[in-house]
Amino acid sequence: MRRLLLALPFLLAACAQGPTLAQRLTPLVGQSEGTLVAQLGVPVRTYEADGRKFLEFQSTSLVSLPGDPYFGAGFGPGFYRGGFGGGYWGSPTTYANVVCSMTFALQNDRVQSFSYRGSGCA
Repeated sequence: MRRLLLALPFLLAACAQGPTLAQRLTPLVGQSEGTLVAQLGVPVRTYEADGRKFLEFQSTSLVSLPGDPYFGAGFGPGFYRGGFGGGYWGSPTTYANVVCSMTFALQNDRVQSFSYRGSGCA
């Protein structure tokens, strides 16, 4: 299960079709703050320093991770459907939140640059 969680970002990236996140965000460079908010919604955080304004947006998704079909498999003594013998059962499907945090730097009310981080940035 641990290996599956560690591989999650790579699995999500492998399933991605179409333009990358950077390609989708690049057209926002040079746009006004109002256009940025109209496209991405209200930012979760803002910060101002050295005449620049930083806006952070977050995207959160819930993904399902299939259970391990071999978890708990055994052939030793145990109760299985009312009988005596080995049992086989897999672990249940689990769910995980994947988050992408995108930060835009603005100067003079115009987007200058952006950065992003997180397991949900595919």
